[in-house]
Amino acid sequence: MVEANGTCCLPDVALPSVLEGLREPAAIIDVHRRIVATNRAYTERFGDGERVCGKHCYEVSHHYASPCDQLGESCPIAGARASGTRCLALHIHHTADGEQHESVTVHPLYDSQGQIRFFLEVLAREQVATVKSHGEGKMVGRSPAFVGMLELVSRVADASTTVVLLGESGTGKDLVARAIHALGPRASGPFVPLDCSGLTETLFESELFGHEKGSFTGAHERKRGLVEAANQGTLFLDEVGDIPLALQVKLLRLLETGTFRRVGSVEQRTSDFRLICATHRDLLKLVETRQFRDDLYYRINAFPICLPTLRERSEDIPLLADCIFERLGCSRRVRLSDEALEALQAYGFPGNVRELHNMLERACLLSDSGVIEVEHLPLNGNRPAAANPCSLPMPLCTDKILSLDEVAIRYIRWLNLRFMGSRSDLANRLGISERTLYRRLQEH
Repeated sequence: MVEANGTCCLPDVALPSVLEGLREPAAIIDVHRRIVATNRAYTERFGDGERVCGKHCYEVSHHYASPCDQLGESCPIAGARASGTRCLALHIHHTADGEQHESVTVHPLYDSQGQIRFFLEVLAREQVATVKSHGEGKMVGRSPAFVGMLELVSRVADASTTVVLLGESGTGKDLVARAIHALGPRASGPFVPLDCSGLTETLFESELFGHEKGSFTGAHERKRGLVEAANQGTLFLDEVGDIPLALQVKLLRLLETGTFRRVGSVEQRTSDFRLICATHRDLLKLVETRQFRDDLYYRINAFPICLPTLRERSEDIPLLADCIFERLGCSRRVRLSDEALEALQAYGFPGNVRELHNMLERACLLSDSGVIEVEHLPLNGNRPAAANPCSLPMPLCTDKILSLDEVAIRYIRWLNLRFMGSRSDLANRLGISERTLYRRLQEH
């Protein structure tokens, strides 16, 4: 297909014309996985066009010596060849801007005899994830478990399908929910989260559906609910497994009909929103024990996505650590020693990424040299002597009288820097929900 001078020898079909109207990087690839034509965006992303044409696609995008499916990755070309239809995958590619997450869509191209002659490959840069530390607001990772989860996110984002995010506390369910919203057709609409844990039935119904003035004690004015606020956007129900059983039927009716009533009102209202749910609980077990309605379970479980624990993506810890150091705004350059990194990768992390964040924030304060060593990390129940809370005064001594709210704020900040366990454990010890603890730390 490639002449000695490096030009592409194309068949009688006008393959370059297929590429002309495509803004995204695109290439025509033959059945031997050699690139025979590209558009300008592709050559700009991966290098000089004369060097790209004639090379295998996996050489150019992955820097591999063998096809990606022979190295444990999903290959969309192999998938398109096997199915005879379009195939999608998500890969990490080596681009002119460094490594990037990219969605890959491959279309088989047939000749007049109905045989696959070529493949059209179209690439799109993933906007909500990065393999770099400076990805503010983006998900960070490159491990197979992370990439597999991200591929499911990219597949479902464009649809209106209800998504349920399953995973342990601290795995980033809120961040994934926001990514699905940002990638979808409702990105310009509102993203409205509601933490379902720790709410009474009355408060939950009022938050979700709103209420009329005087509908219950304390309802001094009319209030619009979050369902109305999420119209033309996304409603995110975090910890959906904690919804009171009596209110689950109302949520089911809302999902089935798109209608609801404010508390204390007889007027029926409508709202058009996409639903994303999240929980760390086993919903199917809750169904079996009659703590969760089976009809609601099957209604929201249309597209489940399991978020990997940090144990399952321990190879992402160096990247996550760099990202955390940057977000903490450390006044000096901080790094992990080889021994500390090895210890972190061997640790189980019951609190997942949230626990890693707390651990590294605390270690930054304990390290005077800028190098975090194993003794600065509270691993396997070991507490460095300098981190004993009893030896560190709580910052409440002052000449002025503090409000109770200010006392609570200072106490929570003090505990957050010195508590050895996960934030889930800390929230339990404080008698508040983990979401409430996280919100207080974010606000203050």
